[in-house]
Amino acid sequence: MEERHRLNFETHEEGKLSFGEYLDRVVFYQKRLFTRAQFKRFMFDQSKPCPGMIELFAQLKIRHGLRIAVVSNESREVNAYRIRKFKLDRLVDSFVSSCFVHIRKPDTDIFRLALDIAQAPARQVLYVENTPLFVDVAEGLGIRSVLHTDYQSTCSKLASFGLQNEGHA
Repeated sequence: MEERHRLNFETHEEGKLSFGEYLDRVVFYQKRLFTRAQFKRFMFDQSKPCPGMIELFAQLKIRHGLRIAVVSNESREVNAYRIRKFKLDRLVDSFVSSCFVHIRKPDTDIFRLALDIAQAPARQVLYVENTPLFVDVAEGLGIRSVLHTDYQSTCSKLASFGLQNEGHA
């Protein structure tokens, strides 16, 4: 199953393979002791926000008048689930998700597309990311970046860019 996942996952995240097709190819190509519904529920239950981060960005958005864009590698179904579950549409101004734009990080085109959609020059953007390679790619395009490792250090790094929230002013 791991090999099947590896061979299909990028296509799935790029929105070129539906959730049902992905499950057919990767999980249910053979008889299982669980149903599709059980597997889907298990998958979605793995979605957990980084502690405090949604609230932090909501506060920063209000306090500093920020526009927030999310650049992510996700399948359409997982993306939609997370947007609904965590009410991200109330916080985020635009979603540049691999499933919508058919490009995945670390491809520089997804970052360029996000800049175009935001109508913001790279020097006016601050990118927060937990994958070092993606930070390197963004910085290579002139996008200032913060490598997220934990809530406290991210708050400190954001503050160094002048983005303090009330609890860390």
